[in-house]
Amino acid sequence: MTVIDAHIATAPARSRIGQDVLWILVGAAAVALSARINLLVVPVPVTAQTLAVLLVGALLGPVRGPLSMLTYLAVGTTGLPVFAGGGGLLYMFGPTGGYLIGFVPAAWLAGTLMARGWNNRPVACVAALTAATAVVFAFGLAWLAVYVPFGRPLLMAGLVPFIPGAALKITIASVVVAKLRG
Repeated sequence: MTVIDAHIATAPARSRIGQDVLWILVGAAAVALSARINLLVVPVPVTAQTLAVLLVGALLGPVRGPLSMLTYLAVGTTGLPVFAGGGGLLYMFGPTGGYLIGFVPAAWLAGTLMARGWNNRPVACVAALTAATAVVFAFGLAWLAVYVPFGRPLLMAGLVPFIPGAALKITIASVVVAKLRG
């Protein structure tokens, strides 16, 4: 059970749906705001987005987490500039589209593993968030391969430069999840 699940479970049945919707919107907004925190811009911008994706998935769980990501993507495809480099349906077909799509299964994986108790042990929590991050990279690299030659150039453009930042984000997310649990 995630932290949010525990909170919602105590609410009256009629207000649970409203709380679910509210948490989904809060999760989508958190990812949208984190997209504005640019740390470095290369073919794939380095933002705080994946940190937010990990936290939203881990804290909202395997249903609300992915629904937050789908909400975020839906808002972005309407043209609102919620993505790191803008917005609109065509943005989804650019070099970062795969990373954005990867947010949905990554949030699901983080939420599923946390709901199964992986947040109870620090090493397991780090492993779960690392796996969720790997999902984002897998989707991102698969799509980025449309734009960048496969092999070393692809890894250098879409993975290697981002590993230190990913490790930092995983660490931060693990600490936050542990603090909220304790």
